[in-house]
Amino acid sequence: AAPAAILPSPIMALRVSSKRASCSDAMHPPHYPWSHNGPMAAYDAASIRRGHVVYAQVCAACHGLQKIAFRNLVGVCYTESEAKELASEKEYLDGPDDTGEMFDRPGKLSDYIRSPYRNENEARYANNGGLPPDLSLICKARHGGADYVMALLVGYRDPPAGVAIAEGQHWNPYFAGGKIQMPPPIYDGGVDYEDGTEANASQMSKDVTTFLAWAAEPEQDERKKTGLKVITALAFAAVGAFWYKRFMWSPLKSRKISFH
Repeated sequence: AAPAAILPSPIMALRVSSKRASCSDAMHPPHYPWSHNGPMAAYDAASIRRGHVVYAQVCAACHGLQKIAFRNLVGVCYTESEAKELASEKEYLDGPDDTGEMFDRPGKLSDYIRSPYRNENEARYANNGGLPPDLSLICKARHGGADYVMALLVGYRDPPAGVAIAEGQHWNPYFAGGKIQMPPPIYDGGVDYEDGTEANASQMSKDVTTFLAWAAEPEQDERKKTGLKVITALAFAAVGAFWYKRFMWSPLKSRKISFH
């Protein structure tokens, strides 16, 4: 008799589909030694400030940061007066006024860092059909996180032999498919750092990636501090619970009941 057909189990099908989903035509980014990784590590505030300079002078021309308000920068990389000055340099549509008209006003701390484009169609038209993503959660939305963003920024190369690149496209092996609409955004000396740090391409890429990692999870430092406090409290509670069980209950656990 012919052997019965073996049907794949749901678990096997899930494993195969997961394996296929993990395969990609993009290179996996290398792991970088980020200073904010680790259970006891915190963000580098100086790097965040420099990264915001890179974002404001380079990335903000195409990308928004719509989940971060200017007030979020206060106490992290800017003072309140500095953040107010940064916000006032932008104009926001507000209103209506007493006459029912909308009007433009200077930005304030409660305003969010908006996209430079009014809508998706305008963004695609200005970028040869490509849609620049909002960068608020880019380090959470991409596989590899900060490693991916860093590798993408420094990973532009000449296309390999036999690969045709259309006009307006560029080759980056870390981008899915290799062909990316965004031109290389980072160049040596692209910005001037006020703290005297040399603004080479690697340093700028590292700083703006640190800034975007903070933007994706600004509560990370507070979460780690809270976690340390909770773990410490639980450790003392565990010691107290052991003492209570060991000594307070020992008369009951060690008593002897005799029947005559």
